[in-house]
Amino acid sequence: MSNNIAGVLFPTDNLSLQQVVSFAKQIEEMDYQSLWIPEFFGRDQVALSALLLGETSKIKVATGISNIYTKDAMAMAQASHTLNEIFPSRFNLGLGVSHSIGAKMRGHEWENPIRKMKKYLLDLFLARDNLPNPKDKSPVYVAAHGEEMIKMSGKLADGINTYLMPTEHTSYAREMIGESKTLTVVLPCCLCSNSDQARSTARRSLSIYFPLEAYRKAWIKWGFRNDMRNGGSDRLIDSLVAWGDETSIARRMKEYIDSGADQIILLPYNADSNEQFPIELLGAFGSRLEK
Repeated sequence: MSNNIAGVLFPTDNLSLQQVVSFAKQIEEMDYQSLWIPEFFGRDQVALSALLLGETSKIKVATGISNIYTKDAMAMAQASHTLNEIFPSRFNLGLGVSHSIGAKMRGHEWENPIRKMKKYLLDLFLARDNLPNPKDKSPVYVAAHGEEMIKMSGKLADGINTYLMPTEHTSYAREMIGESKTLTVVLPCCLCSNSDQARSTARRSLSIYFPLEAYRKAWIKWGFRNDMRNGGSDRLIDSLVAWGDETSIARRMKEYIDSGADQIILLPYNADSNEQFPIELLGAFGSRLEK
């Protein structure tokens, strides 16, 4: 199980740069393999990745994920190429179409997600192949939940990332991409054995996703049609978020691995609002990693 915990995803926009760097160093000292940086409306992911790679020595930094409406494929190819020249084999590129609201806020027209991502990947790979000295190429992972996106990404990218999906979806995705591509599950985790407190923490964190059509359609597909009211039923929350003591969370991780995931990216939820970083949770699973 320890080998399957690949890294940590943590939002950093509300932290100072000093705090972000300190957090990255702590994650590295705990022997996590990678730190994934989500993209909202704060710092630029590539610029922040460069800073964190420079301030650490071995941990990989990844965009988790980068909205393909924010940078064209050639610009992203140049960015990842540059980071790999400076920090060989330490930058991973996570990409996604995000949601229509994200495209429109940036002044773009929302396009068919499958066609948009396919063209982006092909343009990205073409641009990379024509850059000077294309020795080391960042692995590319695509956020994929629906059947068509999973199949297309499984053919073109190095792997797919899934998020807020039940274990049944993991089995479904593995069957479609085959054994040769990497299947990564981003799993929200909350080290809290009080069911009311853990679920309340999860509902607060997940509230931004309930209005998004893509997630709602996916949850309906997996049997949660009547579970999305009032912040999500206990059944839905328990299916999407691993909570409880260390043993309970490890058991949920194993369920995803047994369902076909290659690795888990841990997204820590903090049940203690007074604690800035969920260090207890990260330390508990960092101690399980092979040194």
